[in-house]
Amino acid sequence: MAEAYIIDAVRTPRSIGKMGKGALSALHPQHVAATVLKALKDRNNLNTADVDDIIWGTSAQMGQQGGDMGRMAALDAGYDQKASGVTLDRFCGSGITATNLAAGQIMSGMEDLVIAGGCEMMSYVTVFGGKVREAGLGSSGGMSNGNARLQAAHPQSHQGVCADAIAAKEGISRTALDAFGAESQRRAARAIQEGRFDKSVVPVVADDGSVVLDHEEYPRPETTAEGLAELKPAFAMFADMPSQADGPTFRQLINQKYPDLAIEPMHHAGTSSGVVDGAAALLLASKEYAEKHNMKPRARIVATANVGDCPTLMLNAPVAAANKVMAKAGLSKEDIDVWEVNEAFAVVVEKFIRDLDLDRSKVNPNGGAIALGHPIGATGAVLIGTALDELERSGGRYGLITMCAAGGMAPAIIIERVE
Repeated sequence: MAEAYIIDAVRTPRSIGKMGKGALSALHPQHVAATVLKALKDRNNLNTADVDDIIWGTSAQMGQQGGDMGRMAALDAGYDQKASGVTLDRFCGSGITATNLAAGQIMSGMEDLVIAGGCEMMSYVTVFGGKVREAGLGSSGGMSNGNARLQAAHPQSHQGVCADAIAAKEGISRTALDAFGAESQRRAARAIQEGRFDKSVVPVVADDGSVVLDHEEYPRPETTAEGLAELKPAFAMFADMPSQADGPTFRQLINQKYPDLAIEPMHHAGTSSGVVDGAAALLLASKEYAEKHNMKPRARIVATANVGDCPTLMLNAPVAAANKVMAKAGLSKEDIDVWEVNEAFAVVVEKFIRDLDLDRSKVNPNGGAIALGHPIGATGAVLIGTALDELERSGGRYGLITMCAAGGMAPAIIIERVE
């Protein structure tokens, strides 16, 4: 099997995902996506006519985020028209999945130069999605989109309620969750202060060349566990809200599968992933193409995997995905130097650490989505780039990246730093 290498990794800063409040919220999603594609082109003197495909992750493919953003953003970035593009949706796992598919195309020998990445403008999704619901065109019935037959077989609840349910099931306390949220902020603040993200972050500029955003907007470095302890749980109001008209509540959906589970609201804004706008992209190449064009690989794709788990609790698949991808790679947890696990909610990563009995210092060493935000379709590509930067900074060899996705799924990937 051929080798697939990561040549470069870039991302935008993440802006607050509220229309009119975040710096990126006034831009078209394709503009934000084009930013990282332009950066890959310019940083690597890329002949874009050689790009076999652009595999892109966007979860909410609606309105301005519809219409195959991978292809349209490439055209907007000035890529040669020969550079094809496709856009996919594995919910939060879209960015990792895009990378895994790109690697698979190269490793199979079918393609030589592929870009993987994603973009999500949560400010736009919130506003557009609200208009769709107001028009009566959408459903609030979990990820089943109102499919009563599917809900009967696999009840799917609100993700925040699922997070609280998992914490109750696993015996993870509010105190532990708040401590995790505060630590994410501390680590992110340290990483920003020390310039650990500088290699990958590229500014977003307007058409006139003025800088729209060149720094992270979301972090709150002053956060403490004591301050988080004073916040009211965010998802208590959803637990007993009907999932759709005349339907069961979100709590009842979970109790259909787990009747004895007492769900206590615990998560809040300080222990949940931030709502942000952003994009990220990775340049992947075959060994032959890299050598021919004097490209220096930064990492090698070692193995990829996908796993499905209980869609009712929804967020528990990362542990199984990590075990599966390590088995494929012939590695153990002791071999992994950097773990990047998306902080969808504090309980996801807290459970991951406990289940695998990991050294906490190696898991999300530079903070995560609680502090920095989670631009859904882009986050997987962000995490892969973050893991690569950390491996280079620390001198580590292997990085494992995984994340939960709606529907009870998790993709995973292991990369190896190339010296």
